Amino acid sequence: MKRMLALGVDAMLCVLCVWLAFSFRFEQWMALRGVQWSAVAVAVALALPLFVVFGLYRAIFRYAGTAAVMAIVRACVLFGLGYALIFAVVGVRGVPRTVGLLVPLLLFLAIAGSRMFARYWLGGLYMSALQRKQLPQVVIYGAGSAGLQLAAALAQSRDMVVRAFVDDDSHLQGNTINGLRIQSSDWLSSNAASWGITDVLLALPSASRGRRVEILNQLLPLHLHVRMLPGLLDLANGKVQVNDLVEVDIEDLLGRDPVEPVADLLHKHIQGQVVLVTGAGGSIGSELCRQIVQLSPSTLLLVELSEYALYGIHQELEQLAPSVRVVPLLASVCDAARLREVMRAWHPDTVYHAAAYKHVPLVEHNPAEGVRNNAIGTLTTARIAMECKVPNFVLISTDKAVRPTNIMGASKRVAEMALQGLAQQSSDTCFSMVRFGNVLGSSGSVVPLFRKQIEAGGPITLTHADITRYFMTIPEAAQLVIQAGAMAQGGDVFVLDMGEPVRIIDLARRLVELSGRTVRDEHSPDGDIELQVTGLRPGEKLYEELLIGDSAMPTPHPRVMKAHDPCLPWNELWRQFETLNAALESSDVPMLKRTLTQMLPGYRPHAEVVDWVHMERHRVRDRALPLAAAAGAAQVGEADQPPSAPNPIAVAI
Repeated sequence: MKRMLALGVDAMLCVLCVWLAFSFRFEQWMALRGVQWSAVAVAVALALPLFVVFGLYRAIFRYAGTAAVMAIVRACVLFGLGYALIFAVVGVRGVPRTVGLLVPLLLFLAIAGSRMFARYWLGGLYMSALQRKQLPQVVIYGAGSAGLQLAAALAQSRDMVVRAFVDDDSHLQGNTINGLRIQSSDWLSSNAASWGITDVLLALPSASRGRRVEILNQLLPLHLHVRMLPGLLDLANGKVQVNDLVEVDIEDLLGRDPVEPVADLLHKHIQGQVVLVTGAGGSIGSELCRQIVQLSPSTLLLVELSEYALYGIHQELEQLAPSVRVVPLLASVCDAARLREVMRAWHPDTVYHAAAYKHVPLVEHNPAEGVRNNAIGTLTTARIAMECKVPNFVLISTDKAVRPTNIMGASKRVAEMALQGLAQQSSDTCFSMVRFGNVLGSSGSVVPLFRKQIEAGGPITLTHADITRYFMTIPEAAQLVIQAGAMAQGGDVFVLDMGEPVRIIDLARRLVELSGRTVRDEHSPDGDIELQVTGLRPGEKLYEELLIGDSAMPTPHPRVMKAHDPCLPWNELWRQFETLNAALESSDVPMLKRTLTQMLPGYRPHAEVVDWVHMERHRVRDRALPLAAAAGAAQVGEADQPPSAPNPIAVAI
């Protein structure tokens, strides 16, 4: 029906153009009569078949572009040649020769104009300037090919209005692209408010991280919502659309370049070998598996307690590296029998132990399970690996294990000591551990939480205004773990040079400002997002450390250090583990904390026990004591009463 309507409109335009041609020739509005209608018949009979052949009725008018215009031009040129040949060259009595020249010109203008009108109306270009001003007003930072593709995608989406390009290349500044002027970054700083700019889209997929950090620092005072295109790989795959825009990478906010891996260290203990990863479905474990399968192991064993997490990472890895044998294994790291049958079946060359509970408040409120999984689970897995003669065992640790103040950190330090103790024994297994700070994007990471709070309108909750943390990316963490295993000699603690720690409150402010909002505080009471300080949680530290002592030594990797932290002899350490296990078996949380204090001289635990089960028992007991006391008082009161007179009826009976 749409095509028939378009054919009918074009036929009417042919009639109109012929009538206009005659009117212009005779310089008066006139009615067609007699032989003049032959000019109309020829126009319709010649134009419509040509338009069908050139696909004018297959195009979707609302998206008509350059290709559609070229089809109209070609069809109208052929029509003009044929029509002029009949009426201007050969000639028809009663039809002026000038009509043969005027009709093709008028018909081209009419057909092109009708398509432009259809695109204008159906494509939503008729929106008023007021309606367009209600949409986000954006500037595209980067006038290269990525910026051009992004502008084209935005033109089709009607979700944003692009006002200008910004580029650092002085040779491009002042030029225009599709009617949009290329400006400098100084222009943006001076005119963002007056032009009503609300968003900046970074179309710099090949820019270095250092350059992106510089640009973000320039944009922070403008309080604009900054987003960016994905990387070069997505760009090459044609994913330059509005939906592909992402929030600014938190790595760019930190201002630290990622640690580059050493290729030889990456392949040393993986290529062509059997590798086992515990906690394979977790944040670190899953990224570790992604990088391992790309290094061509012969077999990758996924050990995971969560069925859902194991299924997800197994499906992903099979698609990522179909040539690598990936085996999903449901198991707990505390189950010695299950681990033994797995290792005896496959004889892994390297075990990466990533299974751990790492959320500080949750482990603090569930201390027995945290210690059982993190410490006893590590000891169990390491002893089975040593029993099965696994050549390499690498533990993933945390900076919270250094002078810990919480159960999670203490349990990870005990896990480190377990490996250090086992390394003292003569065995075929080389034990090592890798210690790093907070991992961006992992489960429990603060950044996703902050972004959700910003989207909800705030407030952003902070535990302390001065709290600082080291940060690294998940790929960095996984690469460090792999390389550390290749450098290990036995009992080593590897630490990443992570630069300067980051104040969490500064991180929150940058996230707020780059989302186009302002922070509400005493200096800006009208700001959008409030920062609320809630107080340190049980066991939480103001700052983290990476080294227990000052024994850091260099390694073949320029950004990795090695330390030999002090550890008790294995016999004494084993007795303490037995005491620790006894506390776990009896669910005696106070005894558990005392044992950890004895094992870790630097452990400074939270004063009170906040285990949920322990607190509930005390709450029930404390509630029962007054009731018991009242019941006892009632019994005493009854005993003090004089005996009442016997009931005569009862006596009689």
